Amino acid sequence: MSSLQAEMLIEQKVANAQKSTGVAYLLWFFLGGFGGHRFYLGKTGTAVTQLIITIVGVFTLIPFIITGIWLLVDLFLIPGIIREHSEKVRHDARLEVALMQEN
Repeated sequence: MSSLQAEMLIEQKVANAQKSTGVAYLLWFFLGGFGGHRFYLGKTGTAVTQLIITIVGVFTLIPFIITGIWLLVDLFLIPGIIREHSEKVRHDARLEVALMQEN
């Protein structure tokens, strides 16, 4: 496999796994308190935590405040999370191509 083919394969894998910033923000806006955007972005652990905090917040006020602050922070973190995901996919694809070239 040539170097150009390898790079094309890597970038195709990255494009296929790309998360949409628009979708992430829509999920943040409509389902943010339930962690919808974090589930979409592959951050399942923190999404479940957000969901639990929101459910507990139905009975008390303080968890709602925590969720509100967290959502405000997430507003600025979403692009970085998407970039981090793309870099991880690119890294994994490079490893896969390297293994294919060894064989």
